[in-house]
Amino acid sequence: MDHLIYTAMTGANAAAHRQAVLSNNLANVSTNGFRAELSTYRAVPVRGDGATTRVMALEATPGFLDIPGTPHRTGRAMDAMTTGNAWFGVQGLDGTEAYTRNGSFEVAPDGTLKTNTGLTVLSDGGSPISVPAGAEITIGLDGTLTAKVGNQPSAGIGRLKVATPTGDDPLKRGDDGLFRPTSGDPMPNDNTARLQLGTIEGSNVNAIETMVGMIQAARQFESQTRLMTTAEADDRAAAQLLSMQG
Repeated sequence: MDHLIYTAMTGANAAAHRQAVLSNNLANVSTNGFRAELSTYRAVPVRGDGATTRVMALEATPGFLDIPGTPHRTGRAMDAMTTGNAWFGVQGLDGTEAYTRNGSFEVAPDGTLKTNTGLTVLSDGGSPISVPAGAEITIGLDGTLTAKVGNQPSAGIGRLKVATPTGDDPLKRGDDGLFRPTSGDPMPNDNTARLQLGTIEGSNVNAIETMVGMIQAARQFESQTRLMTTAEADDRAAAQLLSMQG
């Protein structure tokens, strides 16, 4: 069988992978703090005997689009947006410390401060934050949390963990959609980080650009499948010629 079918297959797989990444990005165009995942692939020569005349496609995911999403003014006291490259510290479903740009918070029935997606919000000490029952929460520009219950004086209950990654230990996306340092170690709290209150950060996905990319990926996939069909037809014709009796 002509090796073309194998190289075309790698191209089809790469196009299908890119389509899946773009589809996920488009599905999260309205998700708070979502970072668009980047996907690419490259042609690699197939090494072996003879001349290097064949190439195959290898998938590569370089990371995510690290630009802020569009800010949305809500005026809600429990909404906040980090400035610069700072991230909120949360507890992932696996129990490890992770980071998100989603700053829409709410108080769970058990008094634990959580994001609107149900993730436990961490304090600058790395522990969950407990809110007194019936308290009115205020968030400061530096992430300080104060609670006021009835006519009692306001009292501090902690400070949001806001961390900024460094170039030596950049963030990478996990399978759960949260971000963690490449080293796996929790980041220290950034005491200089500031928040924009009453505002949440939207997704940084460009819907039009993503839809155009999906059309291009679909066309690339169709091209590769046509090549596989051609390779199969050529192989069948060659087999018929070789089986002819002279």
